[in-house]
Amino acid sequence: MDRPALADFLRRRREGLRPEDVGLGTGARRRTPGLRREEVAALAGMSADYYTRLEQQRGPQPSEQMVQAIARALRCSLDERDHLFRLAGHTAPARVYRTDHVDPAILRVLDRLDDTPAIVVSDLGETLVENALAAALLGSTVGLAGNERYQPWRWFMTAAEPARYAPEQHDRLARAQVAALRAAVGAAGPGDRRAMQLIAELEANSADFAALWSLHEVASRWEDRKTFVHPELGRITVDCQVLHTTNQTQALLLFTAPAGSEDAQKLDLLAVVGRQTFAR
Repeated sequence: MDRPALADFLRRRREGLRPEDVGLGTGARRRTPGLRREEVAALAGMSADYYTRLEQQRGPQPSEQMVQAIARALRCSLDERDHLFRLAGHTAPARVYRTDHVDPAILRVLDRLDDTPAIVVSDLGETLVENALAAALLGSTVGLAGNERYQPWRWFMTAAEPARYAPEQHDRLARAQVAALRAAVGAAGPGDRRAMQLIAELEANSADFAALWSLHEVASRWEDRKTFVHPELGRITVDCQVLHTTNQTQALLLFTAPAGSEDAQKLDLLAVVGRQTFAR
């Protein structure tokens, strides 16, 4: 049981909820953001004193049933629920440890995508394989060494990675990357040396990463809408669809645009423009 991390996670989840999110009336003006401790306790079916002690790092280890009740009360996502179980010292649903070997089923799908930019990434944000159109759209990142291979590292440690995306999306994408990294670390557990080294370097060298990491947000990405800034074609807005492997350690990302749109035409031009050299 990780008492400090559990207390921090509970407090931040509670403060991030509004009364209307859980079916409560807003009532009188509140002095602090989010739900009150006694409201979470009531939703979870426990005493307010017991829940308060958990947030103050003084409570006993909650049972699995109690953790499940708290997760429901705090409206946790599946990733957040699993993370909460681990913080409380219980076993979450098992996931297979990551591997650099690309899942064969995912690779077969990628091999058939000749007209759609697509990449396979690990849960830490490493591009494991890409097709030619993805390299033309994003610039190739396959085969990079050290922590540079991970997109979160490139995002917070270089200027070139964020420059590939529209400036108005930077804050949202940075937050999403950190939340996804938190989910990946929680799934693998504290023995994941590769992830621990990546996080340690980022916390030591990026104040922006450290600030977002302290928010304790947890979420895997399933779909998104992104605007890339291509060196020759300019802005290209695409829908990003994500297909995860069963153990969620790898994902196939596909970038598409509505047929007939200007963005779709630019994606078609990628095959003509070819692979660009992107500064890193």
